[in-house]
Amino acid sequence: MENLVFKYETGVIHGRFQVLHHDHLKYLLAGKELCRHLVVGITNPDPVMVREESADIKRSSLLANPLTYYERYTLIRTVLLENGVKAQNLSVVPLPINLPERYQYYVPLDAVFFLTIYDDWGRKKLDYFKSLQLKTHVLWEVLPGEKGISANDIRNDMIHDKPWQHLVPQSVAALLIKWGIPQRLKKIQAVC
Repeated sequence: MENLVFKYETGVIHGRFQVLHHDHLKYLLAGKELCRHLVVGITNPDPVMVREESADIKRSSLLANPLTYYERYTLIRTVLLENGVKAQNLSVVPLPINLPERYQYYVPLDAVFFLTIYDDWGRKKLDYFKSLQLKTHVLWEVLPGEKGISANDIRNDMIHDKPWQHLVPQSVAALLIKWGIPQRLKKIQAVC
């Protein structure tokens, strides 16, 4: 029986998770510590829902989005369950972050929306949440140079056959290799 007291009943946290790394896990677990039920919104879930953002133009490129929604869903559930999050306290859903008018179809709007802020893109997402009068909780705000691990750097390491596995949880590395993500990235880069 769970007797924990949580600050919030339900929290929504989001990200592209292209690819899920140790800092993503830290972020996800920080959100889970604050709520009984965590809803993880996978942004850029489908190429049709991707919109260019002036605050972060690279986030919409094909090279920045090599994993499918299902692959990211699998990574997130696998890692969070391995880290003690109970399945009944976790939901993983699509979240078209650039389309705030569609949030109501994917996530509970009465939840608290967690985010971190590193740059203009983080501030833009906070503005999206505030435009809908959603409850927000900034987990942390740091300068871009203090961000830590970058999924972009990991993808580049994969393309250039540099070591990257140490930057992601072990189960993530195993799945990315099984799915041939380094090879997929090389093919995408060849056509871009």
